[in-house]
Amino acid sequence: MVKFAASLTAAAVLAGSASAFAPARASSKPRSSLSAWWRPSEERKCSACHEWLHILMSRCFIVESVAMDAMSKSVPFLMEPKNTKGYVGDVGFDPLGFSDNFDIKWLREAEIKHGRSAMLATLGFVMQEYVTLPGMTHVDDANLAPAVVGASPMLQIVVWGGAMEWWTNKGKVTQMDMFEDPERIPGKLGFDPLGLSKNKTPEQMERIELQEIKNGRLAMLAIGGMIHHNWVTGEALF
Repeated sequence: MVKFAASLTAAAVLAGSASAFAPARASSKPRSSLSAWWRPSEERKCSACHEWLHILMSRCFIVESVAMDAMSKSVPFLMEPKNTKGYVGDVGFDPLGFSDNFDIKWLREAEIKHGRSAMLATLGFVMQEYVTLPGMTHVDDANLAPAVVGASPMLQIVVWGGAMEWWTNKGKVTQMDMFEDPERIPGKLGFDPLGLSKNKTPEQMERIELQEIKNGRLAMLAIGGMIHHNWVTGEALF
């Protein structure tokens, strides 16, 4: 908008200076033949001025439109990331430029998986305060649960999570080889036990994917906020 305001200001100044070319008041002094030859007709001057200002204003609006299109929607003072376009949930948010330095498919896979894990973690963090599994010691503060159950159950989660990652990607778990297959779509692992994706149109599937992305992003913020709440206050969540 600063560029747009500056453009309008410049146009206003030029419009003011254009008044110098407006027809002068009639003078009793006779004009010389040289001045009559040098100065074009009043109508021609006025028309040329208006046309020139119209071109200037049109260019100002075009430049402003291009500049606005190149800016991020979510962070208007930063440039819009190029590599995130076409992905569900893209709002032009990449302030650290990760998409310019890493494989965008690998980043999308990481975002989806972290979002899914965060949704499960958020639910588990809340339920732990009210539900205790048989054989487990109850604690109000969910942050204390890992210490209560010990290292073995926590390692089981890590081991099984790694095994699932290896199995679903057929051993290709690095950024260099995870997407060697160009048909591989980030986040789609063929897991749909409830058949939620059956008989869905592309528009309906895009809506479902958008819901998952947004809920995953919210859950990542939520679980971080809940953990830090318990750390800072030293009290249970509710």
